[in-house]
Amino acid sequence: MSENEPKTPRGDLVLRDLAMPADTNPDGDIFGGWLLSQMDIAGGMAARQKAGGRVATVAIDSMVFHKPVNVGDVLCCYADLIRVGTTSMTFHIQAFVMRQGSGERELVTEGKFTFVAIGQDRRPRTISLPN
Repeated sequence: MSENEPKTPRGDLVLRDLAMPADTNPDGDIFGGWLLSQMDIAGGMAARQKAGGRVATVAIDSMVFHKPVNVGDVLCCYADLIRVGTTSMTFHIQAFVMRQGSGERELVTEGKFTFVAIGQDRRPRTISLPN
């Protein structure tokens, strides 16, 4: 772990999953798309809870892959609400792994995800966060 790498995640633990052989690319490495989808699911769960209903991903403003994920690693996704607009909210999502055998937590990727609250008519709706 480098000196600049955060050791403590930002936000709340939203999702935990196990990296399996089925999640690998043809070279046997965990596929970046799988990792991205796990982070999107985590952000969507956090956004749905905050918005009190249906949400949709509207943007992934940034995504940085720091380290690889290996088969057998436990992936932990953390969501930190960083902006709330009228109909949208943005989360900083971090993915850490607990390496198989060591139990040490390492930051593997992070990104900024924006979600819009959706009403029953499938149109954006106003977000009212509880106090």
